[in-house]
Amino acid sequence: MPLRHKSAIRQHRRSLKRRAINQRNRSLMKTWIKKLREAIASGNAEAARELLPQVFKIVDKTVARGAIKKNTGSRYKSRLSKQVNKLQTAAS
Repeated sequence: MPLRHKSAIRQHRRSLKRRAINQRNRSLMKTWIKKLREAIASGNAEAARELLPQVFKIVDKTVARGAIKKNTGSRYKSRLSKQVNKLQTAAS
């Protein structure tokens, strides 16, 4: 069903822009999480420890921008930090 009202057309255009911005933010976050997970999988505790604060910062920014929910960001951070800590104890 085509949009007929001016306000509906504007809102649709705005929603498409917001969707693109949110996708960019989520994609950036997922890329950094993937880098961290690769460091964890390779057993590189030093690299994982250096990447963790950067990933936390990006996750927090993504939450602040509204691309993901607060609890989702907290869950990512919790699980990643647990994995890095487990890696560090295994390396010691």
